[in-house]
Amino acid sequence: MQKALLSFNPVAALGRLTISLVQEIGRIGLFFVRGLFHIVSVPLQFGKIIHQIYFIGAKSVLVICLTGAFTGMVLGLQGYYTLSKFGSEGFLGAAVALSLIRELGPVLTAIMIIARAGSAMTAEIGIMRISEQIDALKTMGINPVRFLVSPRLAAGLISFPLLTALFDVIGIFGGYVTGSILLGINSGIYFSRVESSVRMTDVNGGFTKAIVFSVVVITICCFQGYYTHTRKEGFGAKGVSLSTTSAVVISCVLVLIVDYIVTSFLL
Repeated sequence: MQKALLSFNPVAALGRLTISLVQEIGRIGLFFVRGLFHIVSVPLQFGKIIHQIYFIGAKSVLVICLTGAFTGMVLGLQGYYTLSKFGSEGFLGAAVALSLIRELGPVLTAIMIIARAGSAMTAEIGIMRISEQIDALKTMGINPVRFLVSPRLAAGLISFPLLTALFDVIGIFGGYVTGSILLGINSGIYFSRVESSVRMTDVNGGFTKAIVFSVVVITICCFQGYYTHTRKEGFGAKGVSLSTTSAVVISCVLVLIVDYIVTSFLL
């Protein structure tokens, strides 16, 4: 016991952890570059990209609308009682719109897509890995990254901004329902504050975050599924479940971290 304690070197352990982290970041970066390159390699995969847009984008519309509506309604309710303390209820439209467009829209959209589509694509690719379907693709001379990752990455780059815009619009109307219809704020004042307070820079910032989040989410989810077989904690079905859990947790955490980084550059 004493010998084991003496042999433990915290500096060496920190060094090994740092090297392992840098190696993992490098692998993910190279994985993303390969996937991005094959988006534009010929022949173009329009059919697969459209299918992934349907899966990631169109099938997420309902959950995005529901989340956006109730997020806007909650913002309207909380904002009204906060602003009423200062006699500024008329600024509710501006508060709801800017909160959604700048922050909550891109972040909550990304998290909803992770929950609905990100986990599914990780599990799908992971099952293909453990059932040797990816090895079969290599045997047939098909690039697995081009076949599996690039269409999803292209679809994410298209779907995330569109779903974010839908979330923002639905959320603003949700705030209108709470603020104007339920609490009695004049609807003209509500929408005039929205129009006067929102600038194109705010909209562009929200879309920039959506594009960055799409890269982070799709890359992490596909990477976790693609390298399921390398997990030391388990293999087979257990490896797929662990990869799916890791993909969801890591993606959500990275979305929040990247949100702070991007916001610090945009402000």
